Amino acid sequence: MFDNLLESKAKKQRSIGGTILSFVIHAVLIAGAAYGTLEAKQELEKPKAEKVEFVEVKKADEPPPPEPEKAPPPPPPDAVAAPPVAKGFQVLTAPIKIPDVLPDIDLTKSVTNEADFSGRGQAGGIAKGVVGGIVPAAPIDQGQTYFDFQVEKQVAPAGGNPAPRYPDMLRSANVEGEVIAQFVVNEDGRADMSTFKVLKTSHDLFTNSVKSVLPQMRFLAAEVGGKKVKQLVQMPFVFSLNK
Repeated sequence: MFDNLLESKAKKQRSIGGTILSFVIHAVLIAGAAYGTLEAKQELEKPKAEKVEFVEVKKADEPPPPEPEKAPPPPPPDAVAAPPVAKGFQVLTAPIKIPDVLPDIDLTKSVTNEADFSGRGQAGGIAKGVVGGIVPAAPIDQGQTYFDFQVEKQVAPAGGNPAPRYPDMLRSANVEGEVIAQFVVNEDGRADMSTFKVLKTSHDLFTNSVKSVLPQMRFLAAEVGGKKVKQLVQMPFVFSLNK
């Protein structure tokens, strides 16, 4: 009954052009795939550039070096007892310039012991001193003016000093005279004219002559303890005629 099969739709035969076109398309696809695979392989084989960043690591603060050990202090020197002060009395010094105002009272100073001014014993000592003791050296005050008995080396005139000029009027009148002047010689060997004072004079012209020449004169300054100090000087100037 079904020996003869019926074809529902006739099958078309493939043409030569379609075959060639199909071949070309497949060849292009294969070639593209092969090219893409090759490019991917080359990309994979390229060395990758790595970005390296350096980070500076701060060192921890090092502890300060240990301080060197200090040497032990030297032992204290042996105590030496001061020699005893001589038994005697203190010497009062009169001021060069008498103050016209009362000085301030210093209550911190010790009370003056009247027994220290008895005039008995060794000058410079104290009433409670020891016989045969030493006289303590008085501190040197550079601003103080000393008397001749207080200094170790007294003032002396330097060589080459000019002499006072003899007043012509008194010379022609054959008048002779003398001037005794008092003044302070400073540490530099110059007379302090602000302290100049006439103790005795025969004539005012003699006094003027002495007063005019004194600033030009030079002296060897007084010394106490090897240091130059001021000293009050009384110096005579004699005016005489060679007859």
